[in-house]
Amino acid sequence: MSSTTPTPTQHRRNGGDLVVESLAALGADTVFGLPGQHALGVFDALRRSALRYVGLRVENNAGFAADAYARTTHGVAPLLVSTGPGALMTLAALQEAAAGSAAVLAIGSQVPLAGIGGGRHGYLHELTDQSASFRGVVKSVHTARTASQIPSAVAAAWESALSAPHGPVWLEIPQDVLLAEADVPPVAGLEARPRELLPRPELIAAAADRLTQARRPVILAGGGVVRAGAEAELLALAEQLRAPVATTFGGKGAFPWEHPLSLRSWMEDRYTTAFLEDADTLLVVGSGLGELSSNYHTFRPLGRVVQIEADLGKLESNHAALGIHADARAALAALVKEVGEREAGPDGDEDAPGSKAAGAAGRGPGDAPSPEAAVSDLLARVRDRIAGQHLDLEQQVLASVRDALPDGAVSCWDMTILAYWAWSAFDPRRTNALHSAQGAGGLGYGFPAALGVAVADPERPVLAVSGDGGAMYSIAELATARQYDLPVTWLIVDDGGYGILREYMTDAFGAATATELTRPDFVALAESFGVPALRTTPEQLRTDLAAALAAPGPSVVVLPVHLRMFAPTHLDS
Repeated sequence: MSSTTPTPTQHRRNGGDLVVESLAALGADTVFGLPGQHALGVFDALRRSALRYVGLRVENNAGFAADAYARTTHGVAPLLVSTGPGALMTLAALQEAAAGSAAVLAIGSQVPLAGIGGGRHGYLHELTDQSASFRGVVKSVHTARTASQIPSAVAAAWESALSAPHGPVWLEIPQDVLLAEADVPPVAGLEARPRELLPRPELIAAAADRLTQARRPVILAGGGVVRAGAEAELLALAEQLRAPVATTFGGKGAFPWEHPLSLRSWMEDRYTTAFLEDADTLLVVGSGLGELSSNYHTFRPLGRVVQIEADLGKLESNHAALGIHADARAALAALVKEVGEREAGPDGDEDAPGSKAAGAAGRGPGDAPSPEAAVSDLLARVRDRIAGQHLDLEQQVLASVRDALPDGAVSCWDMTILAYWAWSAFDPRRTNALHSAQGAGGLGYGFPAALGVAVADPERPVLAVSGDGGAMYSIAELATARQYDLPVTWLIVDDGGYGILREYMTDAFGAATATELTRPDFVALAESFGVPALRTTPEQLRTDLAAALAAPGPSVVVLPVHLRMFAPTHLDS
C-alpha cells in the first residue's frame, strides 16, 4: 500500500473536494470515470458532492461515453481517471473527441510530487512525463501542483474545452495534492469564459459578394455546423441563395434530408464530388475537407471556395479559399444578414444584381436546370449507381433500422459496414442525432457512446450499432448499462470477423488475412449480464428492433448477416 493512501479518519476538506467543488461551480452535474489508487482523493470527494457519477468498466469506454455526452449537451463532460495505465487507456477516446470536437475535460491523477520531474523513483504507475503522452492528442494540457491551484486549473481547462473549436483537454493533479488538507474556503462563483470566435466583417462582405454573384453556388456543411448549433442559419442562407447543400458524415442532420436543396451525404460518390467541383462558388462551413469529406482527396474544386472553419489548423489546409476563421453559427448569421441586405438592393429593389430574383432568372429553363432540379437529378443518378450493384440486402437492413428507430431518438455507430452505409444513406431526422467514430476511426465507440447519450437524455431510447469485432471492445459495458438501467438497445451485426477489413483486403490483395474471428454467443453473453437479448433475421429486424427500443432499460439484438459495401468511386479518379 502506498504511504500516501488515506486511512479512515474524520474528513477534512482536501484537494479532491476542490476538484468536485470547482466542477460544480462551473456548471457540471455529471462526471464519467473509473477510480484508481492515486485518484482516490477525488473519487472520495464525489460522495460529498451533488455530482452524478457514471462509472464504466474500461477507461477508454468512459472516454467514449463522455465524448457522446458532450456532443449531446453541447457542453463539457468531465472524465476522472487515475495515473499511468488508467490515464493512457483514455488516449484513443480523446483522439476521437479531438477529431469530433467534443469538449471532454479529462482529469487524471499523478504520482506524488516527489516523483515528478523525470527521475525514476519507482512509484506505482510512474511515467517519466505523463502529460507528454497527451500533448499531441488534446487541445491543451494543465497541471495543478498545490491545492490552491486546483480551482484556477479546472476553470482554465474548462474554458479551453469550450472555446471554439470545442475539444478535449487534459488536467493532472498529483496524488498527495488531492489528499492534502485544503486550507482555502469552499469553491463558489468560479467562472470560465470561453473565447468567442467572431468573423471579421470585411471577410463576411467579401464572401457575400462571391455568393450573391455566383450562378451556381453550392454549400458543403460539416460537423462544425452541428457543434455550433447553426442549423437554422444554414437553412436560411441556403434558401436565400437557392444553393444546394451537401453534408459531410460529421455534419449529418445539419440540413433537412428531404429539403428540395438537400444533396444529402453521399460524400464517397463521384457524382456528388463532381457536383461540388462544378460550383462556381463553393461555401464550405465547419469542415476541413479531409479524407472522408473529399472522397479520399479526389475532390478538385473548379470554382472559388469560401471556407468557414473554427479550427485554424484546418483552414485552407487542403484547398485554397477565402478563409474565415470563425465559429460556424456566428459566421453564418453574419452572412444571412449581409446577403439579405444585398438581396433587397440599395433601395429595396428585389431585382437588383445578386438578388434572389436575379439569381433565379439566371438559372431559368432556357439557361440551366433550377437548383432543385439539379439536386433531384444528382440523387437519381446516385440511386441508379447503387441499384446497379445488387445491394438489396444492405439497403433493406438499413431501412429496417431507420423504420424501427423513433424519429426523436439518437443512434451511435461503431466502425462497421452498416455504419459506413449510414454515413451516406441514413436520415437522422433531426440534428445532432447521429454520432460515430468516423473522426479518428477507432473501434469500440458505438455502445459506450450510446450510454453517454442515454445519461444526457434518459427519456429517449438510444440505438448503438456495432459489428461483432467492435462489440468485443466494449462488451464489459453491458454491466454499466444494467447497473444504471440505461435505455440503450445494442444492435450487433455478427459476420464473424472484421467485415470492412475483410472487404478492403480482398479487394486489394485477393484474400483477407487476420480478419476472421471466433466470437461468443452474444445473446447468452448479454443475458448473463441480466440484459434481455434476442437473435433476429433481416426479415424480422424491423419488428424485433422496434420492440427492443420500446422496452425499458438496456437490450441487445444480434443480427447474423454478411453485408457488403457499395463500390468506391475514388479509385477511378
